[in-house]
Amino acid sequence: MSQPLTPDVLLQQEIKYRFDNVDFDFSSAWAIGSAIRQRAAELNAPVSIEVYAFGQTLFLSALPGSSADNLEWMKRKRNTVLRLAHSSLYAGVNYEQTGQRMEHHAFINQAQYCDHGGSFPLLTKRGAVFGAVSVSGLPSHEDHALVIYGISHYLNNPQ
Repeated sequence: MSQPLTPDVLLQQEIKYRFDNVDFDFSSAWAIGSAIRQRAAELNAPVSIEVYAFGQTLFLSALPGSSADNLEWMKRKRNTVLRLAHSSLYAGVNYEQTGQRMEHHAFINQAQYCDHGGSFPLLTKRGAVFGAVSVSGLPSHEDHALVIYGISHYLNNPQ
């Protein structure tokens, strides 16, 4: 049985899944996205997948059953990661524990940000965010799990 996804567990994931500066490039984005896509296809998951780094989308895929709405959700989740420098699930769980959901915070436009799981920061060893991997189409914790699968698969099996 897996651990509950508490803020502490999510922060530990952010420490564990980091890249050496030279470990990530366009091919890395393709490998991560492809691993997620393959896993999602095996699960018949109706998701969209994005790997975003260096200010641009490097990988984008949609599986059967996904929709254009998933692209909007991924963009909002990614924006949250890039703004807060934490996973979108961390934002949601943390806000929920404090009783202050994201939509109640000043200066956070709900059309641009959300605190639902499914986007995880691409981090250097020292913790600088240079992008995000996002999935949309399943419940928050399942989207998050697919992203973690793709990143961990790549870090354990670099191309």
